[in-house]
Amino acid sequence: MDTQQQQKKLAALLDRLGMTGAVADPHQTRRDILSGLTVAMALVPEAVAFAFVANVNPLVGLYAAVIVGFITAAFGGRPGMISAAAGSLAVVMTGLVVQHGVEYLYAAVILMGVFQIIIGVMGWGKFIRMVPQPVMLGFVNGLAIVIFLAQLNQFKDADGHWLQGVQLWTMLGLVALTMAIIYLLPRLVKALPAGLVAIIVVTVLVAALGLDTVTVGDRAHVEGTLSALIFGDPNDPQLNGFHLPDIPYTWESLMIVLPYAVILTIVGTTESLLTMTLIDDLTGTRGQANRECKALGSANVLAGACSTMGGCALIGQSLINISSGGRGRLSGITASLGLLAIILALSDYMEMVPVAALVGLMFVVVIATFDWSTLNILRGVSKYDAFVVVLVTVLTVVFDLAVAVVAGVIVSALVFTWQHAQRIVMDVRDEDHDGKKARIYKPYGPLFFASAQNFIEQFRPEEDPDCVVIDFQHSRVYDHTGVEAIDRLTRKYRKLGKKLVLRHLSPECRALLKDAKDLVEVNISEDPHYHVSLGK
Repeated sequence: MDTQQQQKKLAALLDRLGMTGAVADPHQTRRDILSGLTVAMALVPEAVAFAFVANVNPLVGLYAAVIVGFITAAFGGRPGMISAAAGSLAVVMTGLVVQHGVEYLYAAVILMGVFQIIIGVMGWGKFIRMVPQPVMLGFVNGLAIVIFLAQLNQFKDADGHWLQGVQLWTMLGLVALTMAIIYLLPRLVKALPAGLVAIIVVTVLVAALGLDTVTVGDRAHVEGTLSALIFGDPNDPQLNGFHLPDIPYTWESLMIVLPYAVILTIVGTTESLLTMTLIDDLTGTRGQANRECKALGSANVLAGACSTMGGCALIGQSLINISSGGRGRLSGITASLGLLAIILALSDYMEMVPVAALVGLMFVVVIATFDWSTLNILRGVSKYDAFVVVLVTVLTVVFDLAVAVVAGVIVSALVFTWQHAQRIVMDVRDEDHDGKKARIYKPYGPLFFASAQNFIEQFRPEEDPDCVVIDFQHSRVYDHTGVEAIDRLTRKYRKLGKKLVLRHLSPECRALLKDAKDLVEVNISEDPHYHVSLGK
């Protein structure tokens, strides 16, 4: 059997397994593997940090990254996107762990996964396409700021004090060196992922010169075993292996877990689908939102059952992968397996990596993530869109992604409604009225305080013939401002000596008119019946 036939059979097998695209051409395969290794190293400090945020053992976060990362990479709807333990979820988990313990956390993660599977099966993932562009810009910029702020904690010592003196300058120098390698290396050699080379070079330099700087090993011990993942660790009550959560299966327990599971579902699903949309834009391809939800949900069900904190897509690591050349499923699979290798066998080497190298890598991600064109765009867009961008950015930083996106979508919807409510479409035509030429105005849309000025501006009293008819059959007067707009028009036409006729106004509206009261044609069978708000 020749090589071409073998590749076709392998592709068919992968397609049946739902892993289409796991193996690419030889050049892309190499890029995916190298990019995945870069991401694996970047995942370690992030997963450890997020585990600390959630008040769980670092291995709970690392194993979550392995499980969630592998399943979503192999079966998800967005090749090249990286999923793992996430800070946005860790913030929500903290209260549950502190108040009720880790077993309730594992139950919440499983329930989150079930909800995400339901979202995927029901086809609700497609609604992410309804998120307006200003909200996307605010989301991207807000996450960039959150990633940047998260790195600042690495500039503190074990007691929480800011580094000073030689330690601070060493840290800054290594960060700058890492960033310089990442920016300059692609100009010389494009075949190697700049991030991986930068981490290796800086690690070797620190070891060779004996520089006094914080390493991954100073932050946490990242060595684990497969038996701890599957069967649990008797020396650690948080690592209980594969099992159903050890909680009472009662209504009270459900009421404890359910609110957290719902919030985790909203945050995790939203962050994953928005990250997918961003990667779509960067790669010029389109992911499958519902497939991603099903894969993410399955991953979280298994992650919770294996005593881990679950996860969702990570924009930082996803951008590292994309910028390093990772495009296929193999990049995410390599990242998860590489992380597992680090946990099982290479933890001693990983613990030698200076935190500064990883901070420098993340700073490059921050610069690439932040949409700098927003600064120019804000000058050219409407004040409403600019407000939404700033609002979502601030809420992402201050609260979390779910609050920011929901608020952004609601504000955008209200702005859209307001802007369209302000506009009244006017149908203008000339017809005969009582044997004379008349201009007929037919407004379409509500007449109230927001649209009154737009309504008035569409009339040309000086240019109109001597008889003008305003037919409100397809419009409604909602408030006193609308009534006053009609009276203002009446005064303009009366001043020019022209006849104005009003049709299809409600009895209450006719009663509120002052100058135009005697101009209304009354047709009891056709006139509408509605009330007018007086603001009382």
